[in-house]
Amino acid sequence: MGVVYDAAMGKSFLPDDVNQSLLFAPSLHDWLPEGHLARFLVDVVEALDLSAIYASYEDKDGRGQSAYAPAMMVRVLLYGYARGVYSSRKIEART
Repeated sequence: MGVVYDAAMGKSFLPDDVNQSLLFAPSLHDWLPEGHLARFLVDVVEALDLSAIYASYEDKDGRGQSAYAPAMMVRVLLYGYARGVYSSRKIEART
């Protein structure tokens, strides 16, 4: 798994491409029906202002492993909460 460099933020994040194909077909879009909650949350999170979250990465010194993209983490949390799962450990187990 490669690292994606966000030039606007000057930080590297683990890749988060909802349009990517898997190693083997089908793509994730083939698995989710058109009106699925996960698809809706992609649109919702794209409309949110996450600049404060991204700005918090500017305070770091850049050492350590690359972080997961904040937008992806917000999508995962919102999906878990919408499904009635509030524990981060339970959300992680279900992903």
